[in-house]
Amino acid sequence: MLKVGLTGGIATGKSYVLSVLAELGCETSDADRLAHAAIASGRPAYDEILAAFGRDILSEGGEIDRLKLGRVVFADAQARARLNAIVHPRVYEAQQQWFDELAARNPSAIAVVDAALMIETGSYRRFDIIVVVYCRPALQIERLMSRSGLTREAAEARINAQMPSEEKLKYADYSIDTSEGFESTRRRVVELYEILVARTRTGDKEEKAG
Repeated sequence: MLKVGLTGGIATGKSYVLSVLAELGCETSDADRLAHAAIASGRPAYDEILAAFGRDILSEGGEIDRLKLGRVVFADAQARARLNAIVHPRVYEAQQQWFDELAARNPSAIAVVDAALMIETGSYRRFDIIVVVYCRPALQIERLMSRSGLTREAAEARINAQMPSEEKLKYADYSIDTSEGFESTRRRVVELYEILVARTRTGDKEEKAG
């Protein structure tokens, strides 16, 4: 099984890249969805987060409101680290369970995990290949403002809280620039998929992109 880590900054187009890889035949997992599940009411992380951040982050329905929590952690690096220490171990555990189940079911699978912070947390080392998705910085801000309804200041704060794309690209075996839109990005993803398929056939997991 080939383990592929897909990463990049917020609003750079990772979800679209992941969706195309899934369409082409890859097995895919989204770390953000696993994080959503980990902080749902009734789960251990839920109580730990309330103990750390108080009940002001809850929605009217009693669930953790990610927008409210985001306002806290994106403004405070220590708070962000505290949240990550609670959530990330649960996400890793869920990912490993997925890997184990997938390896038993389909040993030749291309398993792609979308995780924005895998380089920052060091979890990129768990993967055979790292793919970094990026776009022009001005476009990233525009996309985030449009997608999340954030002010420019808030969007910039969220982007600046993550490792810059130019730093992430240093860890990349392959990269995809989504700046030119869906059609261009799709062509690049298809090219990447063909490379991944070839590498599963040769068993070559150590080759690096030139």
